[in-house]
Amino acid sequence: MLDPTASTDVFRVRGGNALHGTVTLSGAKNSALKLMAASLLTAEPVELTSVPAIADVPVMADVLTGLGVQVELDLEEGRCRLQATSPSAHAPADAVSRIRASIACLGPLAGRLGRARLALPGGDRIGARAIDMHLRGLEAMGAQVVASDEEVTVQAPSGRLNGARITLDFPSVGATENLLMAGVLADGETVIDNAAREPEIQDLARMLIAMGARVHGIGSPTLEIDGVHQLRGVRWRTCPDRIEAGTYAMAAAVTGGDLVISNVRPGELTLPLMKLRAAGVVIDEHEDALRVRADGLTAVDVVTLPYPGFPTDLQPQMMVLLSQAVGDARCTENVFESRFSFVDELRRMGAEIEITGHHAVIYGPTRLHGTTLSGLDVRAGAAGVMAGLVAEGETIVRDVHHIDRGYAHLVPRLRSLGADIERLGAAVTDA
Repeated sequence: MLDPTASTDVFRVRGGNALHGTVTLSGAKNSALKLMAASLLTAEPVELTSVPAIADVPVMADVLTGLGVQVELDLEEGRCRLQATSPSAHAPADAVSRIRASIACLGPLAGRLGRARLALPGGDRIGARAIDMHLRGLEAMGAQVVASDEEVTVQAPSGRLNGARITLDFPSVGATENLLMAGVLADGETVIDNAAREPEIQDLARMLIAMGARVHGIGSPTLEIDGVHQLRGVRWRTCPDRIEAGTYAMAAAVTGGDLVISNVRPGELTLPLMKLRAAGVVIDEHEDALRVRADGLTAVDVVTLPYPGFPTDLQPQMMVLLSQAVGDARCTENVFESRFSFVDELRRMGAEIEITGHHAVIYGPTRLHGTTLSGLDVRAGAAGVMAGLVAEGETIVRDVHHIDRGYAHLVPRLRSLGADIERLGAAVTDA
């Protein structure tokens, strides 16, 4: 089974091949994990389909199993059945520490049981992602919160949370999800102002409505939740992964390919597609598919912002693309302060990039040369593979366990599109 920490495998990529063909993508990583956590809100079965075959999913299953949830997971079929008949309020620290998304269990546990105890989660090292907003929101709902460096404990003295009006300092995805799930079973009305609006949050909200929740304002900065006494089970299809779609679109463009990407909602990629078109990429939009073609790229400026802005999760991939574009491009990172960590890896391949604070200037086009690099997080790893696809010679991408956390079947999918890429044990490349 996939494990996001155990693998020492590497990807060997030889550049020069354009991507051609059709690829059908998975359900969204950033939705599936939260939908799994939402199963804690009901004693009835929750059945999820289009679950991506990524390493984070079985780890999240381990977290939920540790909480007493019955989990049946079939990654080959993309199905997960969960039933939280009598969940525990205390999650196992070993599993929780391996995946940041485990913090999404806090809200549903507090909402259903009135209490929760979780170790602080792990995940990518791309900057501070404190859970202060999650905890302040739960306190506003009447919970007593005790947090240490190792764990957080939440207790509603009456056994139930109370509805409250909560204004987030920043449209945090995680805080919005947690407080949304806490609010659906709270007494009274909960209002979340400055809520995050990502499609994955909308997917979660719509599944909660299918379970009997009362949620208004989906896709807007204000969510209004009327608490109900209990929720029912549901069968739900995970929404498509827009970040995976954007990654394949950029990979096709930077290699000069011609690629059809299916299981996509183009309306959720409005700004990335606009920037790609401005960079000279030809994109045909269909109801659930994109065709991406490119023959020459032009520099374009990019600023990352919360949805519907340009996603920070596509910034490293866009930097690779801009390294092959004619002209000077500026990239401004406004979400995660350590997202530029990958730039040093790209520079070693020959990219010319200057960093000043949260701004990067990419001078292009430059010839990239194969080297050995580290996939520092999920998206940096994908960007490293992209760079290898256009670099001269051979590129070795290490730490691919990060890539496994966010991209299902990446190597076989790229090979089917014409890429020269293979997965190897680290010992093979060290020999």
